[in-house]
Amino acid sequence: MTAGADRVFGMGHDALVEPDWPPLTAAEASAAVGVETVAGHTDAAGRAVIEWRSPRPLSATARVRLPDGRAVIVKRLPRALRDAEALSEEHGFMDHLRARGIPIPAVPRTLERGEFTYEVQEFGGGVDEYAGVFSWTPYRSLDDAAAAGRMLARLHLAAAGYDAPARRPRPLLAGLALFAATDPLAAIQVRAEQRPALGGFLAARDWRGDVTRVQLPAAERLRPLLAELEPLWTHNDWHGTNLLWRDREVSTVIDFGLCDRTTAVHDLAIAVERCAVDWISIRDGGPARIRTDQVRALVSAYESVRPLTIPERNALPALIPLAHCEYELSEIDYFLGVIPGGNEKNAEIAYADYFLGHTAWWEESAGGRDLLTAISAH
Repeated sequence: MTAGADRVFGMGHDALVEPDWPPLTAAEASAAVGVETVAGHTDAAGRAVIEWRSPRPLSATARVRLPDGRAVIVKRLPRALRDAEALSEEHGFMDHLRARGIPIPAVPRTLERGEFTYEVQEFGGGVDEYAGVFSWTPYRSLDDAAAAGRMLARLHLAAAGYDAPARRPRPLLAGLALFAATDPLAAIQVRAEQRPALGGFLAARDWRGDVTRVQLPAAERLRPLLAELEPLWTHNDWHGTNLLWRDREVSTVIDFGLCDRTTAVHDLAIAVERCAVDWISIRDGGPARIRTDQVRALVSAYESVRPLTIPERNALPALIPLAHCEYELSEIDYFLGVIPGGNEKNAEIAYADYFLGHTAWWEESAGGRDLLTAISAH
């Protein structure tokens, strides 16, 4: 990557890093939106213009101004990550929710070209208040946490009746299939065989010993609670950076790249896990800065719209230590199986700090156990 390339967020570092993928070009953006260019350049004579590039690292995303003055979002993804068929799974769920009143940008165009897939989304209404912060970050206020909880509950109510099957294993998906299995170790082994890049990474480590020590106690507590949870298509990546805001309320929901068939309370557990503590501070040996107040605000606001069932209420604290785990394994798959040449450093961070480290904090630290107790008593 050239020294002048746009930088993106690293794996939880505040500093920006060189991207794994080249920035989206004007020629690419114009082709994606169906506007011709001359020698890849843009001008004011009826061509698309890139106005801003996102610092989010897992795709190349830009705001593009069309010749008629409208703004759209153009996202470029490697086809090994999301081809047009995979994106259609996301778009089907988005269409279902939009038809039921959830504010989600429409996707008027998808294009496969060479090794990439391009997705053109309408520009969402509202302000990207969290544009400059790491995704797994507490909310700026209790009002924001509550607003996020209300919108998540609305989304879950709207999702009812969407009966598409669960997505097949791909890089960068979130779910609970592995740790809901009767034998999680066997389920992870099958997933490793399905995804060779992940399999090679795990084969070099005592992952069975790590999972037995860190995740299996939580999985054993959770398993008896799962039978009474209703399947539901969910967002699976709920945090402030995937929401747009207006007047302290959520005005638009974006980024359905991790959506899949899970359960409503699993989605709520992800939302709690994302905002409960300062994960970067913990990883770097600093204070957790536990936000019990935000967790309570988010869950209370959620229940003001969609009260949890008794099985869901019982399952929530059991789900939280495991909610992120399947995603982290799929992230390793992405770093080693999709990025050209691989990114071993990020794969190791995903395994040690996120896959193992997050569960260990909830299960082993006094702060984590106290917070789960507070959630149980909510």
